[in-house]
Amino acid sequence: MPFADTASLVACLDLVIAVDTAVAHLAGAMGKPVWLLSRYDGCWRWRDRQTDTPWYPAMRIFRQAKPNDWDGVVADVVSALSAWARAHPDGLAVPG
Repeated sequence: MPFADTASLVACLDLVIAVDTAVAHLAGAMGKPVWLLSRYDGCWRWRDRQTDTPWYPAMRIFRQAKPNDWDGVVADVVSALSAWARAHPDGLAVPG
């Protein structure tokens, strides 16, 4: 898929949840709310233990507390997504 098509899809989303991929960077650069799932020893771009980044103000980082602990990351995302859905009741509407 051409990157312009990906950007068009991201533009239609209320929230992007991604791993450290081009889509996470694209959504961040577009100013879209993006939640990044990052491993314990994540990339230097995401700094050390921070949940935010100066490069993408609308990004929230969910990082493993210990190596290979994806269950903890997913549990944190599920909890945050539940709170986000309560705060944005129209944001999860599925078009009819």
